[in-house]
Amino acid sequence: MQRLTSRARRRLAGEHGASAVVLSLLMVPLLGFAAIAVDIGALYAERARLQVAADAAAIAVAQDCSRGNCGDMLATAQNLITLNHGPGTASYPVLSSDPLSVTVEGSTPKEHWFAPVIGHDSSQVAATATVGWGGPSQGTAVLPLTFSWCSFKAQTGGGLPSTETHQTIMFSKSDGVGGCTGPSGNFVPGGFGWVVPDEGRCHATSAIGQRLFSDTGVSLPAGCAEADLEGWLGRTVLLPLFDEFGDGGSNGWYRVYGYAAFTLTGYAVNGSISSGHKVCGPGTNSSDRCVTGYYTRFVELSDDWNYSPDAPQLGASILRLIR
Repeated sequence: MQRLTSRARRRLAGEHGASAVVLSLLMVPLLGFAAIAVDIGALYAERARLQVAADAAAIAVAQDCSRGNCGDMLATAQNLITLNHGPGTASYPVLSSDPLSVTVEGSTPKEHWFAPVIGHDSSQVAATATVGWGGPSQGTAVLPLTFSWCSFKAQTGGGLPSTETHQTIMFSKSDGVGGCTGPSGNFVPGGFGWVVPDEGRCHATSAIGQRLFSDTGVSLPAGCAEADLEGWLGRTVLLPLFDEFGDGGSNGWYRVYGYAAFTLTGYAVNGSISSGHKVCGPGTNSSDRCVTGYYTRFVELSDDWNYSPDAPQLGASILRLIR
């Protein structure tokens, strides 16, 4: 028994070196697996951060271009890449005209932790973002109002709007700027530009070519309060412009031609609802009803609106991240 025990001990002692050799041979694949688990995971995380930066860069360039002046696109893209991902580098943005879009690619080197053991010190990470834009084709206006396309043309000189031209849009027969209305003066008898809002809201959802039904009278539509107007003072809203209209009273309707951006600066509605004294102008009286403000260029980013390359270009643009 003692001889057997001694022999087993000598055999085990002789295999200590073999275990070390086997372990050293296994270290290479073990480090390889660590490289896969840690380094590749780090690459995915780095790419996610870079994608956020590329998205921001593409949106910034698209905002400039949609306003009619792309400016220094590379500088804009690089600035947003740097702000969102310090070491990233932006490629020169690529513009497309059909449909209108811009593509920005960002890239950055990523050093590895374990992969250098198997001969890979770093990898190049890249992310691409494309943003498209166009005129609004459908969406939800935050106020149930519509203005005349004819008067829009007259007030803007037939071109794109300017922030320097202040407008007073009357809720009365005097709204017929430039002979836009017939002898009666009203577009829709009994209608003063208000439309039937979405149920339970002071909003109005519509699309180009759709008919919006008139909410009769000069008072605010049911479901709307002065707070709805007051909350948008000094802010820009998208509102539908109509090019056709018909019938009267509760059957009156306006056909949506397109959408314009209007910055609301004042209102006077139904006598007791007003943003100030003589809002409609120095020559007006307390019975006059109007909204004041100006048409302007505007970029809308919310999901409440869609765009189409065929929509009329009236100074407002909708941006969408395509990929």
